[in-house]
Amino acid sequence: MTALEFRLTGIGPGRTLAEQFRARRLKRGMALDALAVRTGLTHKTISNIEKGGGSIASLMRLMEALAPQAKRRAPERAYWGQGDKEDRDSRFTPPEFMNNIYAAFGSVDIDPCAHRLSPVVAKRRILLNEGGDGLIDDWSGRLAFVNPPFSAQLKWLQRAHEQWRLGNVEAVVCLVPARTDSAWFHDTLTQDADICLLRGRVRFLDSRGGAQPTPFSLMLVALGVTAKEKAAWSDLVSGYWLAR
Repeated sequence: MTALEFRLTGIGPGRTLAEQFRARRLKRGMALDALAVRTGLTHKTISNIEKGGGSIASLMRLMEALAPQAKRRAPERAYWGQGDKEDRDSRFTPPEFMNNIYAAFGSVDIDPCAHRLSPVVAKRRILLNEGGDGLIDDWSGRLAFVNPPFSAQLKWLQRAHEQWRLGNVEAVVCLVPARTDSAWFHDTLTQDADICLLRGRVRFLDSRGGAQPTPFSLMLVALGVTAKEKAAWSDLVSGYWLAR
């Protein structure tokens, strides 16, 4: 599976297949003995599979009982994080990219979806694990920088647009995947935002200190920025500003 970058979806959370099977069994409230009766496998065999052992034949029988709808995850999804949703969402903008943000748009006053491991330098950081929630708490300051959890991109873009329209922040710069299929993107965001399609991929940092380029294209969504700031960004980073 490692050599072929082969991953499954539809089982459960976990960084390994063994963890996923165990999580699935526990979620369904099944004891090992009950699952052994259902699959025809021994208690010891199932326990061994949940520890990373076992044969492919035994694993297939277990999957037929626990997750018959499991299927291969798309290669790009397998590549971008093999763990659970929290792991895939905990990807941080690298310092060298942020240096270009500071140089083009100025210092960041607020990072509303901050993480304690993120290298983003901001005067105010809203941290979920400290009781804050950037989707609820009001933003403030001149510039907000948003690198949102990718699983909730649209919610964060809508929140950024709302806080900018309310005047809570003068400008917002969002780094997000270039997903342009939503009606809200076409009807609202393209009317109010300056959008730069980035050339190349950004190597995001993960919680373990590694770096990995995205398997998808990225765009910069800017609200309330000036023509001078856009020009400064173009001098630093390869990309194409869409005409409004």
